[in-house]
Order: sequence, then C-alpha cells, then structure tokens
Amino acid sequence: MRNLFLACNPARPVAVAAAIELASKFKSAGFDIYTMSDIEIVGVTNVALEDLAQLEVGVVLGGDGTMLRAAQVTRSHQIPLLGVNLGHVGFLAEVDQVSLESVVKAITEKKYVIDPRMTLKYSVIRNGSEVAKGWALNEVTVERQHATMVELFLEIDDRPISRWGCDGLICSTPTGSTAYAFSAGGPVVWPGVDALVVLPISAHALFSRPLVISPESEIVVRIESAEGLLSADSLRNFDLVAGDRVHITKDAAIVKLAHLSNTLFSDRLVAKFKLPIQGWRGE
Repeated sequence: MRNLFLACNPARPVAVAAAIELASKFKSAGFDIYTMSDIEIVGVTNVALEDLAQLEVGVVLGGDGTMLRAAQVTRSHQIPLLGVNLGHVGFLAEVDQVSLESVVKAITEKKYVIDPRMTLKYSVIRNGSEVAKGWALNEVTVERQHATMVELFLEIDDRPISRWGCDGLICSTPTGSTAYAFSAGGPVVWPGVDALVVLPISAHALFSRPLVISPESEIVVRIESAEGLLSADSLRNFDLVAGDRVHITKDAAIVKLAHLSNTLFSDRLVAKFKLPIQGWRGE
C-alpha cells in the first residue's frame, strides 16, 4: 500500500473541493491518504507529526503560503511537496491549470521531478544566550514593530557593512528572491544559484543596494533601536529588543519540491510575471 500527505488551504472553497476530488482519485489508485488539516475529507486520515516519515510525497492545494505551511511539517522528514497553485502568482505551488488526473498519474507512476531548495537557519543572541532559533525557506526578515523605523547594524563574516534606519532588512534564499525580496526591489536569483540576498527595506541612506553574498557567509543583524520583529517566512515570529543579535546562515537541511516535469525556471518566470517576450513587431 502506498501513501501520501494531502494539504489544502481551508479558506479557499476551490482548494477544499480539489482536495476532496484528489482524495477520491488517489484512493481509487490504491493510496492511503493522510493530512494534518482541520478539514474532514472522507477516506483521509489525520496523522501525527512523528508518523509523517512514512509518507512518500505531499500534495498541496493552494498558494505559496499553503506550501510554506506544509513545509513546516514535512521538512524534517524530507517529504517532497508538489504544489497545485490555486492562489495568485505561485512560484512554489507552481502547477497551474493542470488536470488533477495529471497529478494522480505523475505520482502513481513516480514520474515527478525532485527539486532541492536551500533553506536558512537563524538564532537570536540576547545578553550572550540564545533565546530563539529556527529556519526559513523564503526569507528571514528583521523589521520594525510599530510605526517608527528600526535601527539596524549589519555585519557579514565578522566585518561591519552598514548601519541603517529603515523599515527592515531581508535575508533571502534564491527561492525567496521572487517573494518578499522581489517586492522590496531585490534581484531575481535562479534556484540553482548558490547564493544569499541581503537587502534593506526603505532605508534612510545613500547606500541601500541589495547584496548577493556567498552561502558560506554568516550574516549578523544587530538591533540598535528599542524593539524589532524577526519573521521567518511570515510564519514564525519573535519579538526583538535593543542589543539583540540575529545570526543567519545557510542551513544544512533542504526542502524538496516536486514538479510534474523538468521545466526551466526561465519559462516559469516568464509565465508567472507575464513578461513580454515579443517586440512591437511580434518578434
């Protein structure tokens, strides 16, 4: 008996309907189906976190936010996630406008492609002690808590880089370069590029350019204002106070994404952002 993990965005009726339809199709194909969702689906069993290790693949119905939440529970067991985009842009949940039969066929025949993605790890040091730690697939941000800007001091590899009064600072993976970092003016980084992106948000400074740095570098952000907020993928948050030091590095663990075919990131970029690839003559 084969098995899989099914996750959906319960706030989207279309995602719930697709989950119900997929569950029926996978049951007919001989799969046992498990979930950690609050949505009750006939034939789908709720599973405990420790039992996820026995599952071969995860199918996620929703947008990138749903993919990030699913990755929280599957990452430690290295379960690949195949996302069916029922949200907006959808760079993680990238299977768009595809029949559910195609998803069932690809998983049943094990003809999906595994795409390993870099993750970040962070720790917060306060008065010499670690008070928080975690990880992120897209980005780790240090941001202002309220209306006033946050004062940040950036160090890379134990060397000072700059001090900014700003709305915040983003440290992004290549996967996250098309998410928050992109909205803040950062570069698009191909997933196969082994690099990190660091960029301040709305900094009051002459120099506030995005930095593309080695994944072997250590990034340290020191809080010089009264307070701040650390956010990992907009899911895991921690309140910061003056003097806190946020250490960010590449993590040894990865997140496995699954695709129906070995498509090029260039083609996905053009499709997701609807980039004009024809000139005025139609060339």
